[in-house]
Amino acid sequence: MFRVIFEPGRGQRVPIRVWARALSPDTVRQLQRIASQPYVVAFVAAMADAHVAEGVAVGTVFATERTVVPRALGGDLGCGMSALRVGVDAHALDRRLLEAILQALGRAIPTGHAVHRGRGVDVPDGVFVPPLSTRSLERTREALARRHLGTLGSGNHFLELDRDPEGGLWLLVHSGSRGLGAAVAAHHLRIASEEADVLAGLDVETERGGAYLRDVAWALDFARTNRDALSARALDVLGDFVAVDVQDRVDIHHNFVARERWHGRDVFVHRKGAVAVPRGTRALIPGSMGTASYLVEGLGNEDAFGSCSHGAGRVMSRKEARRAIRPEALERVMRRVVYPERLSADLVEEAPGAYRDITEVLEDQEDLVRRRLRLEPVAVLKG
Repeated sequence: MFRVIFEPGRGQRVPIRVWARALSPDTVRQLQRIASQPYVVAFVAAMADAHVAEGVAVGTVFATERTVVPRALGGDLGCGMSALRVGVDAHALDRRLLEAILQALGRAIPTGHAVHRGRGVDVPDGVFVPPLSTRSLERTREALARRHLGTLGSGNHFLELDRDPEGGLWLLVHSGSRGLGAAVAAHHLRIASEEADVLAGLDVETERGGAYLRDVAWALDFARTNRDALSARALDVLGDFVAVDVQDRVDIHHNFVARERWHGRDVFVHRKGAVAVPRGTRALIPGSMGTASYLVEGLGNEDAFGSCSHGAGRVMSRKEARRAIRPEALERVMRRVVYPERLSADLVEEAPGAYRDITEVLEDQEDLVRRRLRLEPVAVLKG
């Protein structure tokens, strides 16, 4: 259940409903800033993994009637998760085989800041079909699509092999729209900021607002296409070692805006680092590197605009994690999981200790989702 923060003296127009058991003062300030905006209706929801971020806190959910807010979605539009059950007995993969698979994945999939070289890769024809709002954005798409499609990215993006309680093997992918979504986000943020501060909105009934919605819709499609490309390449690699048979698939995104009907009216629900979970639908909530992820079922709770957390949520900034966590400590906590150990000095930013306990995060949102399947990582690719 949620608790409420409502301090009109600090400028709040609407209450904040909080599912996180603890929020930093900076996170509260960011939530209150959103709750003070003239376009927000009903309430702001802070998910169980809410934490401070650039501009708007991760885990922020709010609704508007006719305004879209570019800053409220972050730069990686359409970032999300996919999971595929691949019909392999996870217990048959010993550490030596997992190490060989991970090395092959690392050769086949650009990670970190790496992209495809030269002309890049073939992309589906539909990627170039919808017009974007400016010729500049279309030139960026033409320049980057073939180089960025099927690349993982850095930070908390990952590709994992996970084991379910019955020994089934799952392929998990966390990535988004890469440089193309970032270009769309930056373009419309500049437009919105011409009129007011960085939390300025665009009226959807104007050309600027309509253009933003169309460009975001394209970025969401590209993000999903990117996860599809990553999954396909990973399955090809995995198929060189074991027989693969995809038996189930889930895909969701967690940085987006959508037109939905809540509390008797049509609104634009903004979710930054949050997932839409209508009743009966499935979603994915990853833990940190080295800890479990969960397949969950949505409860469609109107108290949170039918949303849930997108992960475990940071308790340390990347800078704090680099100061507090040594590479040797990461290696110890990751001893049961195969990962690129040569990158340990960089990956301390993503160590389990930098994140909340995923079990606590799930406990805090039991009225939003129901746990269906626990997935334990056996191999993790990050850049």
